[in-house]
Amino acid sequence: RTAFPTPAYGRGRRLCLASSAPLSFLFGSAGSRTRSRGCAAGLVGIDPRRARPPVTPASSDFSILNQPCYSFNSSSWRSDVINMHTKGASSDVIRVSTSSAPSTSSHGSAQDDCDSSGDVYVWGEVICDNSVRTGSDTVVRSTVRTDVLRPKPLESNLVLDAYHVDCGVKHSALVTKNGEVFTWGEESGGRLGHGSREDSIHPRLIESLAVCNVDIVACGEFHTCAVTTAGELYTWGDGTHNVGLLGHGKDVSHWIPKRIAGALEGLAVAYVSCGTWHTALITTMGQLFTFGDGTFGVLGHGNRESISCPKEVESLSGLKTISVACGVWHTAAIVEVIVTQSSSSISSGKLFTWGDGDKHRLGHGDKEPRLKPTCVASLIDYDFHRIACGHSLTVGLTTSGKVLSMGNTVYGQLGNPRSDGKIPCLVEEIVGENVVQVACGSYHVAVLTIKSEVFTWGKGANGRLGHGDIEDRKIPTLVEALRDRSVRHIACGANFTAAICQHKWVSGAEQSQCASCRQPFGFTRKRHNCHNCGLVHCNACTSRKAVRAALAPNPAKPYRVCDSCFLKLNNAVDSSAIS
Repeated sequence: RTAFPTPAYGRGRRLCLASSAPLSFLFGSAGSRTRSRGCAAGLVGIDPRRARPPVTPASSDFSILNQPCYSFNSSSWRSDVINMHTKGASSDVIRVSTSSAPSTSSHGSAQDDCDSSGDVYVWGEVICDNSVRTGSDTVVRSTVRTDVLRPKPLESNLVLDAYHVDCGVKHSALVTKNGEVFTWGEESGGRLGHGSREDSIHPRLIESLAVCNVDIVACGEFHTCAVTTAGELYTWGDGTHNVGLLGHGKDVSHWIPKRIAGALEGLAVAYVSCGTWHTALITTMGQLFTFGDGTFGVLGHGNRESISCPKEVESLSGLKTISVACGVWHTAAIVEVIVTQSSSSISSGKLFTWGDGDKHRLGHGDKEPRLKPTCVASLIDYDFHRIACGHSLTVGLTTSGKVLSMGNTVYGQLGNPRSDGKIPCLVEEIVGENVVQVACGSYHVAVLTIKSEVFTWGKGANGRLGHGDIEDRKIPTLVEALRDRSVRHIACGANFTAAICQHKWVSGAEQSQCASCRQPFGFTRKRHNCHNCGLVHCNACTSRKAVRAALAPNPAKPYRVCDSCFLKLNNAVDSSAIS
């Protein structure tokens, strides 16, 4: 398993627009707004891991590069865009949203360190144990959500080597380097995938996926998705909302993962993004499919109808979609087109948005909804390759590492205090940082730079920004607690954030007291590194040895570990023996 490679699906076959494709198709027209939904929350998108077997795309008005085709001249295209006027019907319906909706785009990061272990750090509003002992033999188990103001290691009863993580509203999921899926958080409607109604404060293995070798996961508010290395898509969670949320054609809940067949037979899925009420996926050939609630045209099929099975977005058929992210009531995608500059033709990623245009989240300069994918004209000069969506926010990442945002400004989530949000703006404070990943929560943003530094901004409630307080930030601010952690991946939930950091030893010289008993080191209290967590402990707290230690030169042999890790490792061995 290779950690976080660049997308490689459809390798060697670039797509371009044929002469029969009119410009008006790309930039579309506005539609009228319709019904609204109350409490909503949206989430996440993810990236492909490796090339899949080639699949023949559906026929359309577009042609593949190895056939005769015509491409855009950059200067004439830009002129046509500037002179274009989109028309939309007026709307009498006022949309009221009380959602706390996250939406993340969790793509590959700067680090490609295959051999190092990955630790998950979390901050913001997280789930904790609130069990109370009522008698000598009675324990009342419950959970509570608490605010964590700075990044802290995710507590786990098992030794996890995290490869990918994603966050929902009240639950999260991670994938290990072995392709196993663990979920934790508040259970509701089956979104944890364990077949039970119990909350899980610690990551718990989804046993039904243990034989599938999963690459990536995505978390919505009510459901969860997973993509395997074979290109299969599994979904599970609460499917009783009559919108086809799980993509199986029926409005029933699935408490354990179920593979989506039907329209996806013969196709290999590369990555998936979960919104609150809808889901979008990309195949290895760059085809875009959506399903779920079609309110505001969020599915991109030219209407507002809900769809209970994956359906290809026909207006992008024949083009290669390279990234997609779902908000609550809007969707954004990066689509590759061929642009002619002088005598050469180059591929360039253009930003398309559709769905609810309220709060200017679509970037088209108005609040009108779009029923089909529409290119953001003001950003036509940029080459995008990553995208993330928040509640009323869209954030794009260019191939040169620049970040552009559009949408609501209420908490400073645009990252540019001078912007009114009506048109896309550049996040100027991090122009020179070379960003490699972007992620959005409900009202906050996190980015990861090529130097493995994390910057956050937007709403600070619950400590979701990781700066040790609950203050809002209107400009990107470095998360100091992660400065030396070699961050490899980030993800945002509704009001919390997660990061995968490279597992490192802690130098004894950097620590003056035992990490377990907190007693100061001295002549009789010597320092010892735990071969599992890497922290420095005294000899009394590292008196035992265990196999399978994460940092051991030979995992098959026993090495000195701290008492806490000894119990975790023994539990892991016992669990393996039972299974």
